[in-house]
Parts: sequence; structure tokens; C-alpha cells
Amino acid sequence: MAVSAVDGSARAGTVEVARGAFHTPCFMPVGTRGAVRTLSAQDLDDLGCEVALANTYHLMLRPGAATVEQLGGLTGFTGWGGLFLTDSGGFQVFSLQPKVDDEGVVFRSTYDGSTHRLTPESAVAVQEQLGADIQMVLDVCPPLPSPPEAVRLAVDRTAAWAARARRAPRSRPHQALFGIVQGGVDLALRAESARRTVELDFDGYGIGGLSVGESRDEMLPALAAAIEHLPADRPRYLMGVGDPIGLVEAIALGVDMFDCVLPTRLARHGTVLSSEGRYQLKNAANAADEGPLDPACPCPVCARHSRAYLRHLLQVAEPTAPRLLTLHNVAWTLALVAEARVAIGAGTLDRLRRDLAAVWT
Repeated sequence: MAVSAVDGSARAGTVEVARGAFHTPCFMPVGTRGAVRTLSAQDLDDLGCEVALANTYHLMLRPGAATVEQLGGLTGFTGWGGLFLTDSGGFQVFSLQPKVDDEGVVFRSTYDGSTHRLTPESAVAVQEQLGADIQMVLDVCPPLPSPPEAVRLAVDRTAAWAARARRAPRSRPHQALFGIVQGGVDLALRAESARRTVELDFDGYGIGGLSVGESRDEMLPALAAAIEHLPADRPRYLMGVGDPIGLVEAIALGVDMFDCVLPTRLARHGTVLSSEGRYQLKNAANAADEGPLDPACPCPVCARHSRAYLRHLLQVAEPTAPRLLTLHNVAWTLALVAEARVAIGAGTLDRLRRDLAAVWT
């Protein structure tokens, strides 16, 4: 990673992978099944998205990694020329309560109930077939709160599985491979997990197992404890965090990459992200409001449509509504991260944090 500016612990820069480069801090919209819900590949281009996330668990089940590979990997299959990061599927697998042992996991498909085995080695192989630009190792993600012994076991298994993934035969070594740090909210375990993962010398480092039930006051110290032991020349990726305050506070600690379903999920339920805070568009106060979703937002939705019109679409269950709200929420989140990038260069990130805290709680 090439760092171009710093402001305290925050940094802005560029990450290069085999197929291109992207700017950091970076937010990656989540395209779990190969598409960001309600959006097209053209939409991602128009929004200026540089990296999107696709999920190994879902794509290996439907349509199957071999099919994606045959159709040109994620780039050919989806028709989008940007960069793809693939989650190993660990979070989805563990949310399904699979059978776990030291070798890997056995789980049932959420689609048809069929049984599948996923190991650190097969997770690497499947992500190679998918054609990811960045792939993640298989990890153990415990819910929070969890008993100390469960978090300890997750740290140990994640480290052992990371070592196996690092040694796994790779037919496409140009794909970047990121390790993952676990440890719950235990500061000592976070530091230990970070050190053990760094010893394996990955291309970058994910920080997992946060934003899974703990408070922000618990999350940020655990995040800082991990970052302290991660190398400055490799990207740091906080997995699954995308709320505005969480994004900016994590950037201030030195995180470079983020993904989250929050902007798209909120949009589908009528919740708008704005410079004035979060609000529900279905509220009657918006029924005759001819203003945009956010007066400060330059996205195409805000440039053309009123709150009243978009609320009407929601009220009559018009499918256009979640699409337009998703366009806005994703554009707004990408703009927030870009604003943080500029603030780091100008040395004004603390001001951005204060301004954001004034309207977001």
C-alpha cells in the first residue's frame, strides 16, 4: 500500500492489485450474490465504485464456482470491470450454526438443504475459481458476547486455518490473499491474533468479528488493539462496518477498507442516509416535500427527484423506490469516505468527526 497522506493515525493512499488499483479509505458495496441489490454494473460505474464485495458461500452454491469460472470469473460473469473482493463465506457459514472441527466446517445449503464441506484450502480454491482480485482466508467468527473459551478457540482456529490457507496450492498467485484477525473485544486476544496473522505475511489484513453485537465503545478499543500490531505498508480492512460514525472513527484509527450491507438494506426499507442524519422517508412529513433526499448530496437521485415522489413510490410498493434509494445511500456512503480521504490530506479529519457526530448519534 502506498500512503499519500496521514492525519494522526488515519491515512489515505492507494492499494495496487494485479488488475488495477483503488484509493483508500475505500467503501465496498456488498454484492453478495454477484450484484449489489437493485443496482446494475452500469450503476456501479456511474457511482465511481472501485471495489465491490461478492460472497464465496453464496456463489459456490448458486450458480457454482465452476460456472462463474467458465463464464470469465466475476468480471465476465457480472459484466462489471471493477475490482472484486470475496469474503471467504466464514461469517455466513457460522451464522448457519454448522458442524465445526479443526479441519473445517460442514454446513447445509440455505437454498436446497444439501450438505457441503468448506476448509481453509477449499475456500482458497473456490475464490480462485471465482476470479477474486482479493480473497479472504476462512476464519472463525464468534458472536458477541461469547464465553472467553469460545473466543480463544476462534483465535486459535483462525490462526491455524490462516496458516493452512497461506500454504495452500494456488493456481492464480496474482490474486491478493488477506488474513483475518479475531479476538472479540478482548484487547490481549486482539493483539495476539494480529501478531500471529502478521507472522504469516499476508497481502493485507482483515479485522473480523466486530459489529456483531458489541457496542461502539467496546468495538473501537478492540480495533485499536489489533491495528497496533498490523504493518503500515499493508491495507487494513474492517469487515462488516458501514454506519457513518463507525466508518469515520475507524478511519481515524487507521483502517483503509470497509464493507457493509447497511446502506442497501436501509434503502430497501425506506431509510435515508443524509447530511442531516438518518430518517424514514415513509413518515407523513415527507408526503408533500418537494426537496431532495439530501440538499447537500449531488447524486442523480437528489438532482432529479423529490422526497414526496420517492415516498409515493414507497407507499405504493413500486420497485423503482428501493432502487433509487439504494443509489442515493450508496452514493452518500461513497461520498462520505471520499470526504474523509480529502480531510486526511488537509489535516481536518477531526473536524469531520465533530461535524458528523453533531447530526449522527
